[in-house]
Parts: sequence; C-alpha cells; structure tokens
Amino acid sequence: MSVRFQYNKTSLHHLNKQLLIRVKALPTLKNKESALRIEVKKSKSKLEELEINFEKLLSGENDNMRMWNEFDPELVKKDKVKLKYQKIAGINTPELDELTFNVKDFFVFGSPKWFLDGIQVLKSLITLVIEKEIVKQKMEMLEYARKKTTQKVNLYEKVQIPDHESAILKIKRFLEDEENLSKASQKIVKNRQANEEALI
Repeated sequence: MSVRFQYNKTSLHHLNKQLLIRVKALPTLKNKESALRIEVKKSKSKLEELEINFEKLLSGENDNMRMWNEFDPELVKKDKVKLKYQKIAGINTPELDELTFNVKDFFVFGSPKWFLDGIQVLKSLITLVIEKEIVKQKMEMLEYARKKTTQKVNLYEKVQIPDHESAILKIKRFLEDEENLSKASQKIVKNRQANEEALI
C-alpha cells in the first residue's frame, strides 16, 4: 500500500514527521529482533537439555521396569505449579518458580525399600515434563514475537521508509516546480509591464 499524500506543505510536514518516527524506531526494532532471536536459541537449547535429562532418567529406570510394576503411581501427584514471569524484549515469558507434590501416605516398612527412591524419581520425571512444557511455551511465544518484529522491520525498511522518502521527493519537486512557474509568470508579467511602460 502506497502512502497517501497531497501536493502541499502540510502533507510534506506530516510525511517528514512519519518518516522520522520510522527511521528512529528501526534500530530499536532491529535490536529487539536480534535479542528475541538469541532468546529463542537459548530456549531451544534449554528444551534439548531437558529432553536429554528426561531420556537419561527414563533409560536409567529401564533396568528396574519389573519393580515399577509394584509401584503405585497414585502415591505421587503434582499439587501446585507456580510460575513467575520474566520480561524478555517486552514479552512476558513464563518460568517455573515452584512445584509442589502431594505424596499419599503409605506404610514405609510394609513397602519395598526402593519406594522412597521411586518417589524421588517420579518427582524428577514430573518436574522435567512440566519444565519442558513451560520452556516450549516460552519458546513459541518468543518465536511468534520475533516473527512479528521481523515483519515490522521489513515493512519499515523495505516498504514504508522508501515510500515516504519517494512521496516527500515528489511533493518537494512539485512545490519547486510550482514556485519556479510562479517566479517565471511574475517575471513575464514584470517584463510585459516594463515593455508597456517603455512604449508609453
């Protein structure tokens, strides 16, 4: 969409103002895009790290699969997931602040002795799953914001700034031509008056 304008000084002033706003905003937008790109990369790395930790913990328990058949999964439930929010380049992103578990009472001496370790393993697995979800959500939010910022940078850089500059140039040329025509017509009128006075 091209810039709408009129061939007058008011329109020229308005376009200059709009151009200045965009030119000043562009470096900030580029910095924001760069910061978001870095944060998306960090989130991807964090997600991969959590995935590896989860797989390690799970594969470490593969040898104990038979024992896990005795374990009651109802013993451990997540109770509360408390999030805190951190602003990254103007985007409120979630982070895990606190995770509490509800461990059902059981007779320790009547259960296999590895049950206490099993509870810790289950807590760790649940924590990793929840952390992965939060980091994934954070990464998606940052990626969406990065795409939007990139679009705005491209819009300013490739469309709006050149369009405004072009419109300003057209108005300036029109006003210069109008001024030159006005001066030329004044000169012609002056010369005609001078010629008429010379004849009298």
